[in-house]
Amino acid sequence: MSPTTTTAGKPAETKVRLLESATDLFSRQGFGATGIKAVLSAAEAPYGSLYHFFPGGKQELGAAALTYGGERYRELLEAVFPVDADVVEVTENSFIRAAKLLEETNYGYACPIATIALEVANNDELMRTAAAEAFKSWLAVLQERFTAAGMTAERARDVAEEVLCLIEGAVLLSRTTRSPTPMHTAGRAAARAVAAGLGD
Repeated sequence: MSPTTTTAGKPAETKVRLLESATDLFSRQGFGATGIKAVLSAAEAPYGSLYHFFPGGKQELGAAALTYGGERYRELLEAVFPVDADVVEVTENSFIRAAKLLEETNYGYACPIATIALEVANNDELMRTAAAEAFKSWLAVLQERFTAAGMTAERARDVAEEVLCLIEGAVLLSRTTRSPTPMHTAGRAAARAVAAGLGD
């Protein structure tokens, strides 16, 4: 066997599969409820690969999954809020897209950060910090777009927080009620908040 491969393929590919599986399972099932065997099985990775890439075990994998999921969602936000777009329109459209995704996944879609963050915020500093940094990067994207659209930096920060809170709350309510209505309601509220911010 080549030193650059493992039984599951190239090491880099194995690590990405572990991160993808962990991000998905932790966000849908929760960190505590998801066992390492489930992550390894979903990733089709050998047991030893976990501690090879994440010597700190499940906690280190959890923090890495938060960072990985956070980066993927930041990239999505950047695509959903393209530079020079009408920020009011794209804000409401982002909620409409999220509502559609929830319906298409039978309400299985979950924020890659929120589920885990709720579990670990008070008892795991490593993972809390990783979650906080992910949220911070998302807020930075929104603040940048809103500032470019004409808001002051301070107002853009406040509106970015409003929009993110509306997104997170709407996803939670839509998943628990199994209805897209909260997403649409929150989307209209978010668009109004952005429009108001531009009008200040």
